[in-house]
Amino acid sequence: MAYDNIILKWDYDFKGEIIAPSGKANLGLADDGLQPYNLLFGALGSCFYATFLSVAKKMRLTFDDASVEVSGFKSDPEMKVLDNVEMTLEIKNPSDKDRLTKAAKLGTQYCSIHEMVSKSAKIKLNVEFK
Repeated sequence: MAYDNIILKWDYDFKGEIIAPSGKANLGLADDGLQPYNLLFGALGSCFYATFLSVAKKMRLTFDDASVEVSGFKSDPEMKVLDNVEMTLEIKNPSDKDRLTKAAKLGTQYCSIHEMVSKSAKIKLNVEFK
């Protein structure tokens, strides 16, 4: 049984659509189309956040809201893969900064997409509080 299933529809000009059970989005050169690295960074950031949130809730930690920014870097533009990724988790109105930082670190350890990306790129996590 598949863990998840999506459909990608494309035309010859790299205009496409991703269709998931919970929604769809334009891809590539379609109007407002998401590019491949947008999707990769979105997958990494959302997997990390979901894992972090699960850990934070188990630790009975609270905050108002949070954002995750993900950026990728290539030390050589000719490289085909990223070699560095930076994630910044910004947490507003934290209940306990030290324990939320620990929850974020655990979030990186238990996120399967983080684990996959870390096989080819060094991932740096920054945790900021507002």
